[in-house]
Amino acid sequence: MANVSIYLNFQGNTAEAFDYYKTVFKTEYAGPVMYMKDTPQQPGMPALSEKELNMVMHVCLPILGGFKLMATDSLESMGHQLKIGNNTTINLEPDSREETDRLFNLLSAGGSEIFPMQDMFWGAYWGTCLDKFGVRWMFNFMNKQ
Repeated sequence: MANVSIYLNFQGNTAEAFDYYKTVFKTEYAGPVMYMKDTPQQPGMPALSEKELNMVMHVCLPILGGFKLMATDSLESMGHQLKIGNNTTINLEPDSREETDRLFNLLSAGGSEIFPMQDMFWGAYWGTCLDKFGVRWMFNFMNKQ
């Protein structure tokens, strides 16, 4: 079933923020928290510092009415510079790869900061863009196992 969620970027304090949000919404994480150290080293990427290895790569917390709040820590060593405007993303999880491509192609047209759709190590077909109006979109279609 298709889903929409909000994806937040933090500068190293995702774990602290989400521990707080758990108490506010009185819910538990939807799955385990994934840390940077849990991900395979990607070709061409520099090694992460010990501090960055212990930062959050992905966390998901159900909040209200089936809505999910997700987040990651931005990595300064990777050139990520967190600022108002790139700290919030609308995450779309369509029902098919074709619908994912359709939405990505339309929302990325005339946009910038485009990361093309591709199969990722976590089992998703994934991409992101900043549309021509400055809204950040993430596309995440989970491939069938």
